Amino acid sequence: MSGAVEMKLDPQAQAEKRTAEMWAEDTASKAMGMELLEVGPGRAVMRMRVREDMVNGHGTLHGGMTFAFADSVFAFAANSYDYQAVGVQCDIVYHAPGRLGDLLTGTGTEVTRNGRSGLYDVAVRREDGTLIASFRGTSRIVTRR
Repeated sequence: MSGAVEMKLDPQAQAEKRTAEMWAEDTASKAMGMELLEVGPGRAVMRMRVREDMVNGHGTLHGGMTFAFADSVFAFAANSYDYQAVGVQCDIVYHAPGRLGDLLTGTGTEVTRNGRSGLYDVAVRREDGTLIASFRGTSRIVTRR
């Protein structure tokens, strides 16, 4: 036999590999001060501190910033396999305001994957456990590695 044999990574190793590849190029999430805490197959946990430049005229976290945070969590959960996926539809419900200085945690979990589509839920919470937002995203596989 000629040529190299590519070994298949276990699911956790695959998730960590894909996450490292994505994180290296993700300037948007880094610019917002996000930290990637955990990743696994179909799962991601991230954290973000609410800064002064993220607060709107009501003195609360701008909804677009909340959405961007949840969207990043979704992206890492959906891309924890051996393919590249993009979001094709996302919804968010705001439950409580984020405030200057809040440390938010976003937990993304896979609901289902079928064919080229996936469905993911993200819960964004304050340090005290208060649910700030619920996000649901649908992904679509665009390339396989």
